Amino acid sequence: MPKTSARLLALLSLLQVRREWAGAALAERLDVSVRTVRRDVDRLRELGYPVLTTKGPDGGYRLDAGTELPPLLFDDDQAVALAVALRTATVTGAGIEEAAARALRTVRQVMPARLRHRVDAFQVTAVERTGSRSHPQADPQVLVALSAAVRAREVLRFDYEGSTAKRSAHGASSEGAHPPPPRRTEPHHLVTRGGRWYLVAWDLDRDDWRIFRVDRITPRTPTGPRFTPRDLPGGDVAAFVTSKFEGADGFERWPCTGEVILDLPAPAVSGYTHDGIVEALGPDRCRLVLGAWSWPGLAATIGRFDADIEVIGPPELRDAFAHLAHRYANAARPAADTP
Repeated sequence: MPKTSARLLALLSLLQVRREWAGAALAERLDVSVRTVRRDVDRLRELGYPVLTTKGPDGGYRLDAGTELPPLLFDDDQAVALAVALRTATVTGAGIEEAAARALRTVRQVMPARLRHRVDAFQVTAVERTGSRSHPQADPQVLVALSAAVRAREVLRFDYEGSTAKRSAHGASSEGAHPPPPRRTEPHHLVTRGGRWYLVAWDLDRDDWRIFRVDRITPRTPTGPRFTPRDLPGGDVAAFVTSKFEGADGFERWPCTGEVILDLPAPAVSGYTHDGIVEALGPDRCRLVLGAWSWPGLAATIGRFDADIEVIGPPELRDAFAHLAHRYANAARPAADTP
């Protein structure tokens, strides 16, 4: 029988990879008795792991979310993936660079040497486009609050810096002037474009669609009632945002524009698509709309992301991926023997 400490780590690893385990199945995998599994589960609870007991003929166990973060257990691939994601996050412009760097140092410190070498080999440098401006960073807590309101479809109230700026521009004295009332909106999409984050929302007081810069938003709590989502003009958030900015921010209109879904977090993509539009679809998926001078060039640009790609359209982009796949397959073949 393995030592208690090793057995606890093995039990924790099993609980992390599957939502629910029968007690007998855990006992079989660990080569111990069901009674020993029960004792080990109690030990994990004492260490702060929220292991729930499920009802059933044999009984079962499930690792639940807790109020505090206990020590985590990762296999080699998970640990390297986490470190690479943290290194990428240090250059996303999402306002989490310092926290990501501290987390990366913490993870790297406890890694064995064989994994540190793999992580240290991955370096990321943020390079601004020629002539591009540095933009104010969005507060990560604000991004989280807005994303939660979008997912929950709850009315969002917030103070907006742009409103005060507009009053000053019209000659209103800031001294003694009443601050503008909070904006009341139905938040629909959180997108990033050109290094900035934006909230696409229906403004309830102005009865129209608006695009708000996230770095100017200060959310108010609590959020309001739930709402039924309205149809965005044209039905496409990328086209809507592009049309609002067209001709106003210096972006060129590309002859070839495509749309894909990437299995990557939106912040990990936005830092490398200065003139693209990225929409978060979840913690690990995002929608990217990007342009280029040619379809093969666009496919190659998207292919640089180390992630699975789902092509939404148009057909020309899908054909370009097939063309590049054929070309790359030929390039991967060994060279023919020369006489």
